[in-house]
Amino acid sequence: MTIDLRSDTVTRPTPAMREAMNKASVGDDVFGDDPSVNAFEEAVAQRAGYPAALFFPTGTQSNLTALMSHCQRGDEFIAGQHAHLYKYEAGGGAVLGSIQPQPVRHQPDGTLLLDDISEAIKPDDFHFARTRLLALENTFHGRVIPQEYIQKATSFAKEQGLATHLDGARLFNASVATGLPLSELCQGFDSVSLCFSKGLGAPVGSVLAGSEEFIATARRIRKMLGGGMRQSGILAAGCHHALDNHVERLAKDHQHALMLAEGLAGITGVEVLSCDTNMVFVRIPEQDCEGLRDYMASHDVVMMPSAQTRLVTHLDVSADDIERVIGLVHTYFSDNP
Repeated sequence: MTIDLRSDTVTRPTPAMREAMNKASVGDDVFGDDPSVNAFEEAVAQRAGYPAALFFPTGTQSNLTALMSHCQRGDEFIAGQHAHLYKYEAGGGAVLGSIQPQPVRHQPDGTLLLDDISEAIKPDDFHFARTRLLALENTFHGRVIPQEYIQKATSFAKEQGLATHLDGARLFNASVATGLPLSELCQGFDSVSLCFSKGLGAPVGSVLAGSEEFIATARRIRKMLGGGMRQSGILAAGCHHALDNHVERLAKDHQHALMLAEGLAGITGVEVLSCDTNMVFVRIPEQDCEGLRDYMASHDVVMMPSAQTRLVTHLDVSADDIERVIGLVHTYFSDNP
């Protein structure tokens, strides 16, 4: 069996999840009568602490819909310069929503300084785009953003008249790592996007949660963006199974990441930069990146070595797999000093 450490998006549905999908009751979600979708949206909204929620095929579409629901053409959103919503979603807010992004520098812990946010907010002057939204991300590169900071940042945004959105693609990891309920981690945000196809192991699916009015707007925009799905209860059932069965087990992924970091830390040629929740970042010498990649691939381990390599533990990576990876990396660098 291949060990794939590129991302937690590579997980495959478990047999139990496939069975839940196979048994799903379905209708036509565009008409609002898919019972599996409706039940899943209600369950997520309740768990996150919002009145309503909406099912999406992808987190990118969920985030884009949030941007376009909060902002109009000519408006602006503030986000971290390395935030997924700004950097890795093909510029959708600007291209499809005519919404200007205003990136702000991250601090080492992933937060944005309130002073930097304040400086980025444009005056109420027709020369400028209208600043409308602050978007944050949790976890960020595996790091849990401190809840004390979240409270300060969202309160500050409200004081400035800004709406707030949370890209919570891995917010369940933050919940398990901190022991805080999902609803508490969502407090202060007008909307939150939650992904089920990463650590929770569903094949497809994200959910956008917010007020009933916000979700009504989001439903219209989802349709505009091509996200009106039909018998999507088959997909929702897989996500619902993940919500009910795969959240607490994220603690195993966090343990495996720590195990991997500790094992790699003793290998000459590998510098462990950080280990947070289910992500380990390591530095590999440039001259070894290609060789290590090919060597690992020849032993059925998939990774993408680079100057800063991300290794991600997930549902399909066991403790035995971690031991195997550590041993192979050690062997490679012993043979290639």
